[in-house]
Parts: sequence; structure tokens; C-alpha cells
Amino acid sequence: MTTSFETVTSADGTPIAFERSGEGAPVVLVGGAFNDRTTVAALAATLATDFTVFAYDRRGRGDSGAGAVYSVEHEVEDLAAVIDHVGGPAAVFGHSSGAVLGLEAAARGVAMTSLAVYEPPYVVDDSRPKPAVDLFDRVRTLIADGDRDAAVELFLVEGTATPAEIIKGMRDAPVWGWFTGLADTLPYDLALCGPGNVLPADRLAKISVPTLVMDGGESDAWMRAGARAVAGTIPGARYVTVEGQDHGVLREPDVLRGLLTEFLR
Repeated sequence: MTTSFETVTSADGTPIAFERSGEGAPVVLVGGAFNDRTTVAALAATLATDFTVFAYDRRGRGDSGAGAVYSVEHEVEDLAAVIDHVGGPAAVFGHSSGAVLGLEAAARGVAMTSLAVYEPPYVVDDSRPKPAVDLFDRVRTLIADGDRDAAVELFLVEGTATPAEIIKGMRDAPVWGWFTGLADTLPYDLALCGPGNVLPADRLAKISVPTLVMDGGESDAWMRAGARAVAGTIPGARYVTVEGQDHGVLREPDVLRGLLTEFLR
């Protein structure tokens, strides 16, 4: 499979980098927190036999610029710029906060043929505490103070409800260096999800493109509840549970191939 590296300039002048692979209708992959284009590369390879796949670095990650000022609108413009560059409209797949970005872009009218999202992290029930409304400010302050370890831990504990024993294992593993390396982008993910990760029902109800909402059969209850709520809010959305999977589904991209190939065509 041939992969080419390209860049496009977003509306505010920020360069956005991506890799193109495969042949067929265009599909853009959008990763979540602690992700860049390399972490969706396996899914890109899985889909490249049926589509032209575009895996991009969200701003501040990989080879993309960070821009002078962050806003959700700029992130939506980045995705729109990639889609426009590839001759849009295009199908979009988003994972976690990347799913939120895909939903926000669709609600704002970015040109898509279809949208598939996996576990957008909205908190809609009492199975976990909602993130505090000041979490964005506290994570950003830790990053500004140079304490990237504490910023990552705070994001995981309060933002994703990751148990303390799992975080301890992460700290002792090579992946922790990857997490701290992307700590600067955690406020972006928090801004996308909004204070308290509240489901923006009014915005999502405006989405008119065909939408597939997925969760994992082994995922935390709050993530599954959020996925069901998203599907119930978007007119005509399809909801599917991927049995045997959890939030880390990108590690086993072949389990998504059938669903995405059928839906995104």
C-alpha cells in the first residue's frame, strides 16, 4: 500500500498534516485524546482496500501546527480544510473526542457524505461523576507550570474516570511518555467536550448526514450510555454495539472493517 504525506492550510493559516492511502471514495479519520495520525494508521490500512483514507494530525499534534489561539471553531475548520482539499464531501470516522469533533463539524454543516463515531465521551447518567466545570482551567494551568505528568493524571482521573490502579500501571509503562508528549493538546479535547461533558442535544439534533454511532460491549457503562444518547438525539442515526470491544478499539481495527465499509460507502 502506497502512502503519501501532504499538508493543507486551515482557515487561520495553521498547517494541517495528513497521510493519504488507498483508492476509492474519501474517508477522513479523526483521532481523540493522546492520538495523532499514527494511532489511526492501522485503521487506515484496514480501510484502504476499499477507500482513499486520509489520516490527519489534529492541530498541535504530529506535523500539524498549533496555531496562535485554540478554539473549537478552528478545529472544525481544520477538518473542513482536509475535506475540501480531498475534493469533498467525504465520509468521516471519529473516535472519542475525535468523534465529538466529527459531530460538531456535521452540526455546523461541514460537507460530509456520512459520519461514523465511536464512543463520544458525553456523560449522560450517574454511573460516573461529571468532570468538574473548571477541569479545563486546572489542566491548562498544570501544563503552563510545566507539570505535564500531573496534567495527564488529572485529565485521566477526572476527565475519563480512569481508575487509579490503571493510571499507576500507565505511569510505569512506556506509553506514559507518549501521553506526556501530547499533554499540551489535552485542553483541546476538554474544550471540544465542553464543561462537564454535557450532551449538546440541540446541536446534535441539527445533524442531517447519515450517522452511525458505535460503542463497545466491554466499555464502561457511562461511555455506552453516552453513545446511546447520541444515537437517540441525531435524526435517523443508527446505533451498533461492537461486541468484545472497549474504548481501545483502534488497537483491533479489523473488527470495525465490516461495519465501516458497509456504512461509509
